[in-house]
Amino acid sequence: MTLPALGRIREHFKNSSITVLTDSKLADLWRCFPAVNSVLTFDRTDGVRSVAKRIREQRFDAGLALPNSWRSAAELWWASIPRRFGYRKDGREILLTDAVPRTDFATSATRKRSVREIRQLAASHDPTAPEEDSKTLHHVLHYLHLAGKLGANPRSLEVRLSVPEDAQLAVLNRIGIDPASRPVLFGINPGAEYGPAKRWPAERFVAAAHEIQKRTKCCWIIFGSGNDIQIAKQIEAGLIRLACSRGPAAETSLNRIAVNLAGATSLAELLAGLKLCHLLLTNDSGSMHCAAAVGTAVVAIFGSTSPELTSPGLIGGDATRVLRSRVPCTPCFRRVCPIDSRCMNSIEVSAVVEAAMDAFREALVRTGLL
Repeated sequence: MTLPALGRIREHFKNSSITVLTDSKLADLWRCFPAVNSVLTFDRTDGVRSVAKRIREQRFDAGLALPNSWRSAAELWWASIPRRFGYRKDGREILLTDAVPRTDFATSATRKRSVREIRQLAASHDPTAPEEDSKTLHHVLHYLHLAGKLGANPRSLEVRLSVPEDAQLAVLNRIGIDPASRPVLFGINPGAEYGPAKRWPAERFVAAAHEIQKRTKCCWIIFGSGNDIQIAKQIEAGLIRLACSRGPAAETSLNRIAVNLAGATSLAELLAGLKLCHLLLTNDSGSMHCAAAVGTAVVAIFGSTSPELTSPGLIGGDATRVLRSRVPCTPCFRRVCPIDSRCMNSIEVSAVVEAAMDAFREALVRTGLL
């Protein structure tokens, strides 16, 4: 969600060198972003001063602390960067030369609802109850506002990660697909690292994917982390079982129902796999944002979190569809639902199928294939 801000900074500082400091596990993402000249990485075990020392060696003129953490500001301060920009929070303004007041911009902060509050709201059965985040703005705009303090245009823009073609071909080769066959590939991302409150039920993913496959003849690629291996196997088995129930002549673009890559991709391979897909059906997750950033159509299912804050639409554009339930206790921002997961369970398979077909058509129009 910081990509538009970095894109605007590149637009404003056309001849400058821009370096991103990032966790090493995310480095491949930034290497796919044309607005960035270089990537400086750290590991979770690295101390503030050791990271600051590596930053100081680069002799930067200005630093932008996109996270609101104390550490991100301290690293810029220890690195002796002359101009240091970031939001004013928790006293860290003493580390910044340009501390941006959070009061001049609607904050992106969220508040986790208490179990008691959730139960009271759920018992009220009031679908018109105001959302906790009604006065907040999307995280993308939060970062753009900060970039604007450097002189960049604070308006949002669509940006894209550039995934090398050879990386895409490597993924096709790995799963045994001939690129000349022009396969119809759709992706499923059934996990969400934050917790089960953000996960649509596996059996509904299966039902929706089965119906979509009948209509499009697609082959599904199942994505996920190592924590999603079991649910990915469940979805793969469910899709194969339903396809077999239609008889041996169940048709797909590849005579294959699904390819399971959960727990078996690096970040670079994930980006390449998402780029190959015409559409990703997903929970609110990092993979959701990656798919939007590589230009893949996205159908995103939201439960305990708020699309007003984190939907992929500001990155993905018109080919993005968001589904969420208007139950009175959402968004609660809890990892585990303390009641009955009604925000997820009330999102019907038919609504997801229609959203996917609509997003797919929009993607075909956008790419000139329809």
